[in-house]
Amino acid sequence: MIHPFLKGIRWPGAIIIPMIACVALLGSVDRTIAAKHVLLICVDDLRPELRVYGVDYIESPHIDGLAAQGRFFTRHYVQAPTCGASRYALLTGTYGPRGNNALFERAKRMHQADASVSPSMPEWFRGHGYTTVSVGKVSHHPGGRGGADWDDDTIIEMPGAWDRHLLPAGDWQHPRGAMHGLAHGEIRGNAKQMDVFQSEPGDDSIYPDGLITTEGIRQLKELTQRANGNPFFLAVGIIRPHLPFGAPAKYMEPYRDAVLPAISHPEKPKGKTTWHGSGEFMKYNRWGRDPNEDAEFATLVRRHYAACVSYADAQVGKILTALDESGLRDETVVVLWGDHGWHLGEHAVWGKHTLFEESLRSPLIIQHQSIPRPGEGTNAVVETIDLFPTLCALTGLPMPDFVDGTSLIPLLRDPQATGHSAIAYHGRAQTIRTDRYRLITHKDGDVEFYDHSSSKGETANVATDHSQIVKRLTQELEERLKD
Repeated sequence: MIHPFLKGIRWPGAIIIPMIACVALLGSVDRTIAAKHVLLICVDDLRPELRVYGVDYIESPHIDGLAAQGRFFTRHYVQAPTCGASRYALLTGTYGPRGNNALFERAKRMHQADASVSPSMPEWFRGHGYTTVSVGKVSHHPGGRGGADWDDDTIIEMPGAWDRHLLPAGDWQHPRGAMHGLAHGEIRGNAKQMDVFQSEPGDDSIYPDGLITTEGIRQLKELTQRANGNPFFLAVGIIRPHLPFGAPAKYMEPYRDAVLPAISHPEKPKGKTTWHGSGEFMKYNRWGRDPNEDAEFATLVRRHYAACVSYADAQVGKILTALDESGLRDETVVVLWGDHGWHLGEHAVWGKHTLFEESLRSPLIIQHQSIPRPGEGTNAVVETIDLFPTLCALTGLPMPDFVDGTSLIPLLRDPQATGHSAIAYHGRAQTIRTDRYRLITHKDGDVEFYDHSSSKGETANVATDHSQIVKRLTQELEERLKD
């Protein structure tokens, strides 16, 4: 599937260097150079709402361009609709705890010499000769430290994972300040006193992601200067479009008068679901307005979210340009990953933290010049834990036997290949998503079952009509999460 937006883009041909190992990996293709380096770009709260994913009003040229050169996954699902647990799954390749402190809990077990703790993905790469560097929000805390302001060097979120784990705070003083910062060093204290959205004139550095990108590029340049004998794994975590929705005014300009499509199924769901009252959003200053009751305000929120997406896209573009200028693009596998989705009014939710499609589906793009048929998307269902084994396969590292994920190499070789069901969990509920169905089971025994072949999608619980499928998927869900 080639998105219409991508068909008109022409990209320069890649250098052809046959290598037997990569032929075995991706099949007989014209561009066969094995990946040596890894560039992982994480984007917070990013819906699959980009032009390449069919949303025409979004300005996302750099991410769209990356998709045109690689494989984009239209049905990638995260393991949890919250930052910490989702990033735990990404960085360990395993199902795990459900809260934002998941990686800190893992670190505590490591300090207790718990032999059941398997190596994280950056640990695995570091142990096989890679220099590993993290900049920005890659694990849950930007910079990867704990303490009151997330800058305590004695409390490390991922011990042994990174040679350098950095967060340039600038005017925001510390990582906690940067995480929820607005323009010119404004730090969130009482959220009720901080505007839920903002658009201030200035360059990209007036918001925290400008500093993260600059440091990410500086680290990339340092790594590429030493790349001849030492491969690198660089992860850069962009905070926007996380709340509050603040971005330089120039990114708001395309959206000030934009006509947005109607919000899909905006009603609060009936019956037992994982719906919530959007507390993370509602605690900010909203000038007394509620997007569920005020259509004009809902549109303003959506426009500011879109501006944050374009701001994040611009940071991605700068990083990719620096990689091109390094001369190592052909030796590097690039991954763009969204840590979860975000409701913009669907099911009357403004936030994440549900087990509906909007919270769990996020962008995933893998680009390397050896991938055949670049620019074609795949509709196969995949999940975040698949990235760890996939990156090992692409770089020729030994395949870890402790991960729960499955290598995506067959889908990189052929976008029509078959995917697999995806698991997620949050709070007291868990879910399995197949090609057609979503099943959600609650700890108290309640069940939600949705048929995506119906136009009603996740608005009509049809569990009583499909008892045998519900039973089968419940068994699969429990089996996969039993440990």
